[in-house]
Amino acid sequence: MLQLNMSFLASFMNLGGPDLLVILVIILVLFGAKKLPELARGLGQAIKEFQKAKDEFTDELHKAGHSDDAAKGSPPPASTVARTDAPASSAVRPDPNQGATPGGKADQV
Repeated sequence: MLQLNMSFLASFMNLGGPDLLVILVIILVLFGAKKLPELARGLGQAIKEFQKAKDEFTDELHKAGHSDDAAKGSPPPASTVARTDAPASSAVRPDPNQGATPGGKADQV
């Protein structure tokens, strides 16, 4: 486990084995053997609290998104693509090759 964490840290920070060993010895000298477990415990609790806050935030975002959709009460937007299974309308469509006079009834006087 410790080997896995050290190799992860080494690859993450681009540190080699001797560099990491020197850093760990400096931390041991600065804080002492009795303080290291307390520091690690505090760091673990801080990470746990951060994860908890992140999860609560994402849950709130998902709930807000779902409540906005439900509050609108409108169905999803209709497709803009013509349906192929709809029957053809019986209305006569104008021939695009025929010329149309602008104004319609303006020619009749």
